[in-house]
Formats: sequence, structure tokens, C-alpha cells
Amino acid sequence: MDDSDDDYIENISGDEYQGAPRRSRRNQAPKGAGGSVENMKMANGGYSWEDEYHRSWDVVQEDEGGSLAGSVAGLVEARKKRHIKDATPFQRGIIRNLILVLDFSFAMKESDLRPNRYQFVINHAIEFVTNFFDQNPISQLGILGMRNGQAISISTLGSNPNDHISALQAAKKLEPQGDPSLQNALEMARGLLFHVPSHCTKEVLVVLGALLSADPGDIHVTIDKLVIDKIRARVIGLAAQVAICKELCVKTNFGDASYYGVVLNEQHFQELMDEATTPLAESQQSQSANPASLVLMGFPSKVSETAPSLSASDATLTQGGYICPQCKIKVSSLPTVCPCCGLTLILSTHLARSYHHLFPLAPFIEVPCRHAHKSEFCAGCQTKFPTVARDSKSTQADGSLTSRYECPTCHSHFCIDCDVFCHEILHNCIGCQARSYSLYQVVVTKHKNAAPSLKLVMKRPEPDGEESNRPVKVRVVNDNEGPAWNEGGQAPTWGE
Repeated sequence: MDDSDDDYIENISGDEYQGAPRRSRRNQAPKGAGGSVENMKMANGGYSWEDEYHRSWDVVQEDEGGSLAGSVAGLVEARKKRHIKDATPFQRGIIRNLILVLDFSFAMKESDLRPNRYQFVINHAIEFVTNFFDQNPISQLGILGMRNGQAISISTLGSNPNDHISALQAAKKLEPQGDPSLQNALEMARGLLFHVPSHCTKEVLVVLGALLSADPGDIHVTIDKLVIDKIRARVIGLAAQVAICKELCVKTNFGDASYYGVVLNEQHFQELMDEATTPLAESQQSQSANPASLVLMGFPSKVSETAPSLSASDATLTQGGYICPQCKIKVSSLPTVCPCCGLTLILSTHLARSYHHLFPLAPFIEVPCRHAHKSEFCAGCQTKFPTVARDSKSTQADGSLTSRYECPTCHSHFCIDCDVFCHEILHNCIGCQARSYSLYQVVVTKHKNAAPSLKLVMKRPEPDGEESNRPVKVRVVNDNEGPAWNEGGQAPTWGE
């Protein structure tokens, strides 16, 4: 600090202090341990209120050329890297039944989250519904609200995201009022999840803005019932930590308190909501209680109709739909549970989209400087990488120096944007998928009086694993000639 800071004169106001001598910090005598200014100094010699002030411009450091672009890029990469989830494979329940409980009480009128808590939570809940069914297409979701000491139903348990979004859009017209009742909401959620079979997971996500709960009975008894019914709860607090919410998360998640989070800012709230889209890992207790078993599912066929007919799923007239392979009734959308025979009806793409939760993509490795010369462009978006010297030993703050990330399987280099895209959206490595061309051969059939036709045929896999380094084989077949092979991977010459 400057020397002029020591000449600061304390201004003492108040009638009882009139006529009191002015004291300077330089001439003030040291006092005892009871609240003296000298005892408030930190270990570095500064005062405690000075230590709370952080100068953000000191975080960014200049590189060897005097530019700040490298440090800024490193900070951006570090922020994007935090969004990549843990890729450790766990046994997870991919058929989920989640009840979303929202707080509609007086506490949601606060404006610490713009425009206020109520509108902020509703908007993010709509986005959560879209992300939830995108990551969990064979799961079901229901929405409840806490208002005036009661639990109200916003949408019933179902797998159609449009129904939930429409219900949340209609809930925007409500005015938050009254006290929340956590016990009533948990009891209603428990009743909605009562009929769920044992091979499905039962979860409750509570977004609580108030610091109280107006319960009609003993909420501890309700928590014990949730534990018996194997319902796992997750709580997101908007104000501060509440003891009963922590107890709820600890008891229903086998002693793990990490499922209770308090929002720091808008971005943190989005991160906590995104964590709920990932299926929960099965614990040893749940695995022993629910051993692995086969689940009967049906893959219905789609029908096209010229006239609308009655749909059994929502009792409305719809044109087209899907026919249950077991009882032959029509449902309007998938995935769903057949209302007649109770068979789970899905498509094969729904299982494929849920598969990445069980076997996630391995995290990419940051490329050191000595290997940065192996690639100049990103293997995904073809963006040019920054030039890095091989003997460079400087490091960026919380980021990658080379801005290159390598897939441990195909050893392709990617930028941070493609890295996040592969792990968050695609759930597959672009380089590994591109190398699969070697497993196929292109068959070109030439006809006398028609244009030649192309067909992609999968080759028989070889155990040596060297097919990925071989060129594509193009076979030219004439109608009256034997097959000819083009080993160079080049386009065939027509007429040969």
C-alpha cells in the first residue's frame, strides 16, 4: 500500500464522541487481543479487508512475445474443460423415473436471479426438460410445485417432453405465494413413483428457494419412507443450506452429501441442473437389492393412415402412429408404456442414445510441446493450431499450452471446442469414426444400358487389427467380365 495510507485519520461521529481526540493509525498504541487493529493484520502484512480484494489483471500473464492472447485462450479452455464430465464407467440405471419439484412460494419473488427467482427457475426447467429427454430418451419425468403449503401437480409422469414444456409455460402465469411444504411434495412424489418397477430408478429433484418448510407432520418419517422405497433425492438450494435438505440427500444417497448443492450464480445453477441429466451410479447396496435381470421391451412398427383413428395413449384422434407388437393397439408417440398390456415401447435409436452413459468416451489427453509438431490442424473442424516451439517450457494458467487434445485410441489431435463437442454432444470420437472406412469396401457394379451403381460392403474383420492402415478396396464388376481389384483406393476407370 502507499505511504499515504498510514496518514489516514479515523472520523469518529456521534454525540457521545464529541471532543474526543483524533487518532491516527501511525500514532495509535497497540492494544490487547480484544479487537485491536494490529491483530487484524494478515500474515502477509496487509489487513483482512485488503486481502478480500483480488486484482483480476494480475491473473493474466504475458507470454514470451508480450501478448495476452495465449493466457486468455488458456482461461477459456479451462472453463470449457470443466464442463466435460467424468468418464469413469459405472453401472447406471438408464431407465429413470424423475419427479421435478419446484418452489412456487413467496421466496421465489426475490430478484437475486434475473428477472426473479420464479421466472429464472421456470425458464431453466424448460431447458432441463429438453436436455433430460435428449440424454435419457427411455426415461419418464413428472413435475410438481410447492405453493400455499400444498403440493400441486404441474404435469404427470410421462415421456413426452412437449407435454411438460407446455405445462411449464402455463405455470408462468401463476403468482408465487405462501410457504413451501417439502413433506407434502415428497409424499406426492412417493405416490407417483409407487408403481415403478424394480429395474427402473426412482429419483426426486427439488429446487428450493425458501429457508423453511411448512409441514403438516414429521418430515423425518417421510424421509425414512423414501429410503425404504429406494427413492433417491437431489436438492438445489437458491438461498442457503438447510439442515433438513442435507439430511434428505444424505439418507437417500447412502451417506453421500454431494447431491445437495447451493447456487452461487446463474452459471452454477445451470451446472447443477445439468448434473441431474446424468443417470445415478448404482451403489453396492442397490446392486445387491436389485440383481440384474432381463427387461421385456417392444419395438413397434410405424403406420401411415389416410384417416385419423383413436390413439390409446392419450385418447385422441391422430393420423398415424405406432402399433404395439404384443396387443396391436396404436400409440401416438414413443417412447411410452403400452396402456393396454404394459409393454415398454421404444425404438432402437433410443437405446443407442442411452448407451453412452454406460460406456462413456475416454477423456482426451493434453498434448505436450514436444509432440505438438505432429499436427497443424484440428482433426474435427480443421482449425489451425497455434505454433508452439518444441523446447517451450512455459505454461498457461489453468489451460493447455499447445491447445491440442489427443484421443488415446486413434491419436488424433483436436481443439478444445471439438473435445467438448465429442464428449458432451456426439459421445464418440470423430477420428475413431473416420478410421472405420477401412472396414468397408466399395463395390462398383457396371451395367450395359444403365449408370453404374455403388454399394458399401463391410469386410470381414481380421484379428491382427491392421485393417485401419489399409486403403479402401474398390471392386469393379462388369456384367460379362470377372471382378477386378483396385488396391490403391483410387476411383476405378470406367470401361476397363
